[in-house]
Amino acid sequence: MGEEKVRLGGMALANGVLVHGPTSWACAVRTDDGRVKVVARRKRLHANKVESPLLRGPVRLLDAMAILPQIRHALPEAKLPFARPSVLAAMLGSATAVKLLRGSPSVRPAAQELVSGLLSLAPAVLALRSSDVAAYHGAEHISIGSYEQGKRATKEHNRCGSHLIGPLLATTAIGNTLASRFPLHVRGPARLGAQLFAVAASTEIFGWMVRNPEQRLARALAKPGHELQHRFATAEPSPEQIEVAEAALAACLELERE
Repeated sequence: MGEEKVRLGGMALANGVLVHGPTSWACAVRTDDGRVKVVARRKRLHANKVESPLLRGPVRLLDAMAILPQIRHALPEAKLPFARPSVLAAMLGSATAVKLLRGSPSVRPAAQELVSGLLSLAPAVLALRSSDVAAYHGAEHISIGSYEQGKRATKEHNRCGSHLIGPLLATTAIGNTLASRFPLHVRGPARLGAQLFAVAASTEIFGWMVRNPEQRLARALAKPGHELQHRFATAEPSPEQIEVAEAALAACLELERE
């Protein structure tokens, strides 16, 4: 029997790769002087222990986000993609546009929510559009995919978070459209509840998509994310970038196997 594979995720940085498993994470970067620097730590939050469908998605998102402050502290050389000034400006512009759109009486609520969801994706697309981030994103997918498949993988991966786009847009539009019908004084909490619903529902839908890739609906929901990966969010990495990704992968696996 072959070795049981550890379920892994990851994130691309502007100069490296983060790989995380059920209990550990490791981040590797290429420093300005050309060295590969690696830091690995145990996770403080174990999202894999949460079984409730209503909580799994939000806790997994929180699990991933909780790693970022640890990276900044343990590995100051790491360049997070969302910390770039252009991405921060896009986030501000996107939030302003969404606020103006939702205040427009001439746009139907369902259309408002769908367009708002698309506008909210702009900062993420811009963050991944950088050539270095896109190449490290490809390196992340190749290293994790090759480990899982036992052979050289492609730069696209079927568990990439980009595949959440289809389900997340749909569930967010539905939830916020329903929330907009609440009285004004409870509309804020209703929108918050809608966001939690969207994250929980889209995560469960995404899990179904991964388990049933041959289903027509699964392929349709994955199509936007796959096109985003293929055309914008990933690029073919250099051997040096793959070296960085594999260093992160090896360090994470070492902790997971202890």
